[in-house]
Amino acid sequence: MPQEPNSSNAKQKDISRFESIIADSKRRFSNISEPNNKQTILIVSIADQQLLLIENHEISKNYSISSAEAGTGNQSGSYQTPLGAHQVSEKFGEDAVISSIFKARKNTHTLAEILDNPNEKSPEDNITSRIFWLDGLEQGHNKGSDKQGNNVDSRSRYIYIHGTDEEGRLGLPASHGCIRMANRDIIELFELVKIGCLVIITKG
Repeated sequence: MPQEPNSSNAKQKDISRFESIIADSKRRFSNISEPNNKQTILIVSIADQQLLLIENHEISKNYSISSAEAGTGNQSGSYQTPLGAHQVSEKFGEDAVISSIFKARKNTHTLAEILDNPNEKSPEDNITSRIFWLDGLEQGHNKGSDKQGNNVDSRSRYIYIHGTDEEGRLGLPASHGCIRMANRDIIELFELVKIGCLVIITKG
C-alpha cells in the first residue's frame, strides 16, 4: 500500500540516498521525459522492497513491492529481477476491474482471489489489474545481448511492473523476475505514470 514519509526531513533523507543515481540517469537518458516536462522517475529499491515515485525531485509516493525470489540478475531464464535503467514502453489494463487476471497482456475477465497471508502462495504466477512493460536502456546490460551472447533484454524477458494476487507477500522477494505491487497501488500508479517514464532498478 502507498506509504507517506513521516516528515519532510525523512523525505529528504530518503531521496538523498538516490540522488547520484537520479543525476546520472538524467544525464545519460536526458531524452526521456514526460510530455508535460514534469520530472517523473520510478525508483525500485531491491534492498527496501519499495517503489518510489519521484516527481520534481521529491518523493510523492512510496509503495511496497516484491522483486524476484531468486535475487537480481539480467540474464534470460534466471527468473531474477534485472538492475539498471529502464523505461515504461507500454501500459496495459486501463479500465480493467481490480484483480482482473491477464494472460499475454490480455484481460481474461477472470478475477483473482487476493491472498493476504504471507504464508499463502498462489498456484499460478498471476498478473493482475495493470501492467507496465519495461524496456531496458543499457545495451549489453539489460538490452540486447551481453558480451558472451547471453540474452539480457528486459523487454524480451517480459519484465513487468504489475499487480499480484499474493499481496500478503509484498515487502519480501517473491516474484519470478517482475516487480509485483498491490492491486490498488498499481491502479493508482497507472494514472500517474506515462509511457516513456524512466525506471531505475537498484540494489540500494
